[in-house]
Amino acid sequence: MLVTNRFVVDEDVAPAFTERAHAALTALAARPGYLRGELLRALDDPRHWCLVTDWESVGAYRRALGGFDVKVHATPLLAESLDEPSAYETLASAAPNGEIVEAASDRAARPYR
Repeated sequence: MLVTNRFVVDEDVAPAFTERAHAALTALAARPGYLRGELLRALDDPRHWCLVTDWESVGAYRRALGGFDVKVHATPLLAESLDEPSAYETLASAAPNGEIVEAASDRAARPYR
């Protein structure tokens, strides 16, 4: 499961935002089910940032949000993200030069197509 939280950050507060985002990423990374995470900034407009995390499952992510350090360091930052869907389930993937591998949706008993 992939979680993307997008932010618009004025350049004068970017250093403070980066510090807070690092603390949030550290707190999330310590939780069971966390696979990886990245803090990204848009090349075309440096005010646009994205915090991306990858989780074993939706349950692992939801349980992670209940952790004390996550509530202290990540939740306040995530609350400042753009109000849009942020959690995505993987429905198809491909390794480099690999075949497409489809996955069943957690939302339905049938394939997503």
